[in-house]
Amino acid sequence: MGYPRLGGEGGKGGDVWVVAHNKMTLKQLKDKYPKKRFVAGEGANSRVSALKGSKGKDCEIPVPVGISVTDENGNIIGELNKEKDRILVAEGGLGGKLFTNFLPLKGQKRVIHLDLKLIADVGLVGFPNAGKSSLLSQISHAKPAIADYAFTTLKPELGKIMYNDFKQISVADLPGLIEGAHMNKGMGHKFLKHIERTKQLLFVVDISGFQLSSQTQYRTAFETIILLTKELELYKEEVQTKPALLAVNKMDLPDAQDKFRVLMNQLQNPKDFLHLFENNMIPARTMEFQHIIPISAITREGIDELKNCIRKSLDEHANQENDAYHKKQLLNLQVSNTVAYSEPQSKNALTSSRMDRI
Repeated sequence: MGYPRLGGEGGKGGDVWVVAHNKMTLKQLKDKYPKKRFVAGEGANSRVSALKGSKGKDCEIPVPVGISVTDENGNIIGELNKEKDRILVAEGGLGGKLFTNFLPLKGQKRVIHLDLKLIADVGLVGFPNAGKSSLLSQISHAKPAIADYAFTTLKPELGKIMYNDFKQISVADLPGLIEGAHMNKGMGHKFLKHIERTKQLLFVVDISGFQLSSQTQYRTAFETIILLTKELELYKEEVQTKPALLAVNKMDLPDAQDKFRVLMNQLQNPKDFLHLFENNMIPARTMEFQHIIPISAITREGIDELKNCIRKSLDEHANQENDAYHKKQLLNLQVSNTVAYSEPQSKNALTSSRMDRI
């Protein structure tokens, strides 16, 4: 509160911040703050010895890295992608002063939602039983659950590919998609939201095709790729622009080589085969893969080549981003130099123009 007699101002209320910490988990946050209510401190009153009251104590909500903060209407307030990132979610009210009749104003009151999205270099994309978990166990030290039935992976698994020069690349094995995932069928959005945070996608398809159950339609490997692309497009078109690789799995099966030759022909000329699909199943743009690698997660065929291709693709993408950044910095420097060295108008010319107007 203000001090009307001497014109003193009350202190501003504290703010509420969301702050990222590497060692924090959502479970720890929930256990520590079961009421899920966070209140910042009140500003100090104005008094004779301190006419301007001190600001109230800020409140910090500790969250894990990778959190997306949204308001109650689903609008994104911000994202926390690294340690110590912080977002202001509620601002403290003004202290009492002259234009508030020396009465304090209320601060913001807000309902927020915290959504954790996995951050990884590579995200594995595929229908259930494509062999994503088996592949992850072969290229990294991760030990995901592996079984011969759909939806073995019920939550994201993270592994790291280790290279001889100590380079590390993180790979996320995400729950399998099904047709209609963009409408939240199956694992739906629980899967798709994690793809947004990956730098590139690794499609994993079964060379023999896919059938979820006896009641669902059988899909060839090519149809699987088209449908996966369509699901990504319907969820969020920006996801489709990420660099992508294709691992054609289970090449140890009979007739796999013949089926792979057919698949390569279809991928090289996709428009020649799109008439086989219903219109609502055809994506606006087909996925262009930087590398297509035939593999077997059982026999390890093609695994080393796949690891090399993943690294090569990420390095190329990083170099492109660095080049774009340096070009932007150079352009900004050129613009600032142009402004700095442009000749200012002389005083005589300025006086003359004034006299003409008079």
